[in-house]
Amino acid sequence: MTDARSLFFILALPFLGAFGAAFLPARGRDWASALAGLFALVGLALVIRLYPSVAEGIPLRETVPWLPSLGLDLTVRLDGFSWLFAVLILGIGALVILYARYYMSPDDPVPRFFSFLQAFMGSMLGLVLAGNLIQIAFFWEMTSLFSFLLIGYWHHNQSARDGARMALIVTATGGVCLLVGLLLLGRMAGSYDLDAVLAAGRVIRGHHLYLPCLILILIGAFTKSAQFPFHFWLPHAMAAPTPVSAYLHSATMVKAGIYILILLWPVLAGTEAWYLIVATTGLVTLLVGAWSAIFQHDLKGMLAYSTISHLGLITLLLGLGSPLAAVAAIFHTVNHATFKASLFMAAGIIDHETGTRDLRKLSGLARFMPITATLAMVAAAAMAGVPLLNGFLSKEMFLAEALEAHSGTILDRLLPVLATLASMFSVLYSLRFIHQTFFGPPPTALPHTPDEAPHWMRLPIEILVLLCLLVGIIPTLTIAPLLGSAVRSVLGDRTPSYNLAIWHGFTLPLLMSAIALLGGILLYSLFRQRLNTTAQSPVIGRLKGKRTFEAVLAALIDGARAIYRFVSTKRQQVQLRLIIVTALIAGALPVAIQGYSAGTRPGILIDPVFALLWLLGGTAAIAAAVQAKFHRLAALALVGVAGLSTCISFVWLSAPDLGLTQLLVEIVTLVLLLLGLRWMPQRLPDLWSDERTPFAVRFRRSGDLLLACLGGIGVAALAYAMMTRATPDGISRYFVEQAYPGGGGTNVVNVILVDFRSFDTLGEITVLSIVALTVFTLLRRFRPAAESVALPDQQQVQNASDHARVGGELGDTALHYLLVPKIIMEWLFPVIITCALYLLARGHDLPGGGFAGGVTASIAILLLYMASGTRSVEARLNVRPVRWISAGLLLATLTGTAATLFGYPFLSTYFRYMDLPVIGKVPLASALLFDIGVFAVVVGTTVLILIALAHQSIRTPRAPRPIESADSSGVSGEIV
Repeated sequence: MTDARSLFFILALPFLGAFGAAFLPARGRDWASALAGLFALVGLALVIRLYPSVAEGIPLRETVPWLPSLGLDLTVRLDGFSWLFAVLILGIGALVILYARYYMSPDDPVPRFFSFLQAFMGSMLGLVLAGNLIQIAFFWEMTSLFSFLLIGYWHHNQSARDGARMALIVTATGGVCLLVGLLLLGRMAGSYDLDAVLAAGRVIRGHHLYLPCLILILIGAFTKSAQFPFHFWLPHAMAAPTPVSAYLHSATMVKAGIYILILLWPVLAGTEAWYLIVATTGLVTLLVGAWSAIFQHDLKGMLAYSTISHLGLITLLLGLGSPLAAVAAIFHTVNHATFKASLFMAAGIIDHETGTRDLRKLSGLARFMPITATLAMVAAAAMAGVPLLNGFLSKEMFLAEALEAHSGTILDRLLPVLATLASMFSVLYSLRFIHQTFFGPPPTALPHTPDEAPHWMRLPIEILVLLCLLVGIIPTLTIAPLLGSAVRSVLGDRTPSYNLAIWHGFTLPLLMSAIALLGGILLYSLFRQRLNTTAQSPVIGRLKGKRTFEAVLAALIDGARAIYRFVSTKRQQVQLRLIIVTALIAGALPVAIQGYSAGTRPGILIDPVFALLWLLGGTAAIAAAVQAKFHRLAALALVGVAGLSTCISFVWLSAPDLGLTQLLVEIVTLVLLLLGLRWMPQRLPDLWSDERTPFAVRFRRSGDLLLACLGGIGVAALAYAMMTRATPDGISRYFVEQAYPGGGGTNVVNVILVDFRSFDTLGEITVLSIVALTVFTLLRRFRPAAESVALPDQQQVQNASDHARVGGELGDTALHYLLVPKIIMEWLFPVIITCALYLLARGHDLPGGGFAGGVTASIAILLLYMASGTRSVEARLNVRPVRWISAGLLLATLTGTAATLFGYPFLSTYFRYMDLPVIGKVPLASALLFDIGVFAVVVGTTVLILIALAHQSIRTPRAPRPIESADSSGVSGEIV
């Protein structure tokens, strides 16, 4: 495996670990942690092995064709900068996994925790390894999704649920803005490939779409990296387990926005808009976060606000626009990840051993846990910027950049003072963290007696603190080469000269640093007692971001409800009218603007027999509309006649595939509707049918007839205009000519579905699966009241319903509808299954395929249910529809993925002829495997809906009840 090719394997490792952990038993903490740690360490080792390849400044790239016609391919890309982030993601991730093994309670479902954690790790890796803009947006949203699951892991906790929801809404909203911004960026650059975009900086900055693109991308980055005014979600995310906080809020989640800002810095930076927006936002966030951290009483709350402050510092550096400031931003990103992860884990140990994180209750812990105290003090000193620690070096670079002239604005002139003030605040809250936690009298009234944590739980902190010391003491031997390759990858020819030496002489930045240290110590000594009695930070504490968020959310919900009340109705006909009217208006507008004209080809005379067929279908449709008022069962039968007329029309017009599919779907839908017919509610009182309002009745019915006629005339006119035009040499001819040489099949329709447009088919079966699961979920919660079950105008259905309540079998109810001998229905099962397999096997060359075969197999199971009853069939066939759906989707996806392993686009088909004894040459195509997946999904979805209806039919109707009290004989316990 080449170096570039191994990037796909590295990216897949966390997801494989997440998949494996999901199947471990709920109490398998040791196995889950070992598996997660193994995958993280293997990925880290592989990434470290690639360093010599990226240190030279040439990115590693590997591309797998995906949608070449749209310029979209699956591309993984690794340069010095993304390598540094990958090491942070995997390295700190491995340490957090080790820490979580001892932090998480064995009573928790820990394998689920590690599954979410590894999936998030894979999402972050996908973000930094993405080689095109669309992949960046995709993995960006995945980080939001899995961070939501991690933050809300303790879902029994209301604060965890609220924090997870808030984080998801804020970051996902920013993600939508980022997606639009990246689409605009790709349009300006002329490509979505990341290397092409990074090379088009001058074109992008001079484009008229630059400003809206910049604003959208910055909103996405600011929401993810908790920049003011979107910072409020981060403190509320502290309700997550401490390993989650240590990982998401030091090296990964909040650094995703920083990563985007640094990655696109060569393209977007250097303009006045960039400087004003980014630098101002970063400065405000730096000050607001530092000021708020001073007054926090919760250890994790203090660390959360300090994270906001340091993220603002990095954003400010990037906003200054100078190459040296970008170097300082990259350097501080790494430093912050190391000391903040160690501080979060130290806070978790304190909480784990004492039972509290309240600074007002903690004191003197150094005598009980001296090792943890020493580690936490070193990490806090690094956060404060104490010399001989890594935070001091990047803080010095920050202060040096604050002194430089960048724009000549008032912001530029105030920057040295404000930077020193922010550094002073950093010293203050770091000193408060150390002093109030570890010094003073022994603590009293703690929930637990404090003691030192196990060695393996402290080991991750020890490693990170050691890195803080090594980078701070010997930076040229530790971080300098790695930082250099990352900087060159971002800045290229604009890379400035810089020196990571500890001592630069007596300089102004050193004086500013000394003022910050002394000032922070002085402020703490003066206001130490007042800090413990202050409920919230002055001035800023009144600006409740959560309150604003909830107010906006409540306003949106109220607005949605108002719109719902305005447009909703209890009558489905009204909703259908709105949909049809909207469609008619959308279709009529182009005709009104451009006019209507038929083609020049001569018209084709309609065969009288065909016209009679249409007349029959139309009459059945009208009769169904009339009968729906009086007899629903008759209306259903007439709808079937109209559908059969459509089937014959397809066959008449040389479309046997469509005719076959339409016929099979008609059978299944009619049977399923028949089973659900008894659950239809009584009709609501029809005010319009009152004798005192005959005009309203005529108007409503005439309006429906008018809409139907207009819709039919519109579709007919469109079809006539198309059929009378000369067919150009377009896409249809291409499919006909390439079906056999390109797809290995003579059935053009099936080849299109499973080869040329197989990606569409994969999406369609995915949607079909979601719909089936949704229908099942709705039906399992459906508890109709007894008085609304029967149809008052159908005595036959009433009798069947009564019989179902007594007998408890779907088959007995169904046989009241269909006068077919039970034994014949059972005998038909193997015959229909054989026919289904035949249709599946021949679909590539003759009418059939996976969809037709799946629907046919579903018909066989439907008949068996009606003949033998619900429980009998499930006991005999061991029906597990969800497994059918899962296996079908997995097989279809793996079939497409297999093509990428051989360097072909996703879902490319391979076919050849195989000589079989007696039979001879048999064409075999990989598309058959895809078709089998379609077959399994169709069978699973149909049977899932059938089972939901069947189990409803065997239950005695009752008043609504909580789903938790559903009996175990119901669908909920048997479908898997």
